[in-house]
Amino acid sequence: MSQATFDLQKSCTPRKVHFLAFGCAACIAFAIYAPILYPMMLVWQHDANYSHGFLIVPLAIHFAWEKKKKLQRAPLGHSWWGVAFLLAATLALSVGRLGVELMSMRSAFVLTLIGLVLLLLGKEVFRIFVFPLFFLFLMIPLPQSIVNIVAFPLQLIAAQMAVSVMQTFGIPTLLEGNIIHLANTQLFVAEACSGLRSLMALITLGVVFAYFFRKNIFERGILVASTIPIAVLVNAFRVGLTGILTYRIDPKFAEGAIHEWQGLFTFGIAFAFLLGEARALEKIAAKYRAWKATKESAA
Repeated sequence: MSQATFDLQKSCTPRKVHFLAFGCAACIAFAIYAPILYPMMLVWQHDANYSHGFLIVPLAIHFAWEKKKKLQRAPLGHSWWGVAFLLAATLALSVGRLGVELMSMRSAFVLTLIGLVLLLLGKEVFRIFVFPLFFLFLMIPLPQSIVNIVAFPLQLIAAQMAVSVMQTFGIPTLLEGNIIHLANTQLFVAEACSGLRSLMALITLGVVFAYFFRKNIFERGILVASTIPIAVLVNAFRVGLTGILTYRIDPKFAEGAIHEWQGLFTFGIAFAFLLGEARALEKIAAKYRAWKATKESAA
């Protein structure tokens, strides 16, 4: 055996072999799915509802990088559950191609990564990276069929709640479906005003916020789940505010850059609600721990 061959074998420890195999398999997966992933990035670029997609991959990499110390201590191995995920990915890819359904094909990529982690690195590594891996699903845009089902009810809810807000301020309004009639103009609550954009962004923000600032799984679940009603309420407030400004000041408040700035302002309000909720949960948890400690000491 030559000295070069001996040095190569010496440098290729079992851990390096595992990671080398995973790296090669992941590169092959990227090459296979590139024709599917590139159009998804174009959706992020051109559809404001999914512009947060550009943040998902960097955040997932950051979450994984935070686990590097745990990864160094974790035992490596193989789990045949990875084969199950790879088969599920193959099925999703096949169904997506046959039905021209993009969400299935894009989800297949994430399922493939999960399968490769399990198969080539083992269960312990999968447990370490479970959050970053499943976080990647948030980058996948919803099919238009689902958007149509979700957006229109959100439009109606936003219109109804906005009318209630305007009537509270003494503004005469007439609601006809998703059209709000005012004395000087009318507001059309379009799909862009349904709140779907802020809902998707706020869910992503809620997941990231809960991951960084809450360790209790129950508190994390409450924070993420609450993003849905918060987004709906804040969007209704935005539509109502637009109606008030349109009626009291100028119809131009319902269009253009001013309307976009209102969206940023109301999203800031939604984030403030999220922070307030997190603070309230922290106080409740602290009181519960104090009560539990008092009860145990008394026993």
